[in-house]
Amino acid sequence: MKSCFAYLLVALVLLQTFSRELLVVDFALNQATITARFCVNKARPQLHCDGKCYFAKQLKKQQERENNAPSPLKERLEMLPVALGGWEARPAQAPVRATVRYGALVAGRYAAPLGPVFHPPLG
Repeated sequence: MKSCFAYLLVALVLLQTFSRELLVVDFALNQATITARFCVNKARPQLHCDGKCYFAKQLKKQQERENNAPSPLKERLEMLPVALGGWEARPAQAPVRATVRYGALVAGRYAAPLGPVFHPPLG
């Protein structure tokens, strides 16, 4: 079940990522049908439009959809409403760190003895 769900998510991400390329492939595969049904310049064959006008409109629509899509970075998320008496938005402040004082360092008190624990490796 998990693998089917993973494949579905990968397919959706790929469809969203390659939406323009899918339009190009669709146009290449169905160019004759698009020319017959949707071409604006059917009456003027000297222009050699061959459905490119319809393809350009589809690409423009796709571009507008991508530009108008809401982006999570553009949206503002307000956690506390201002209208609820007394709540107001304040800029974030850096946390205040407490000053920590340590005792004086005594030179010989903290050193480890170099006796039998620390020795060079044997040959």
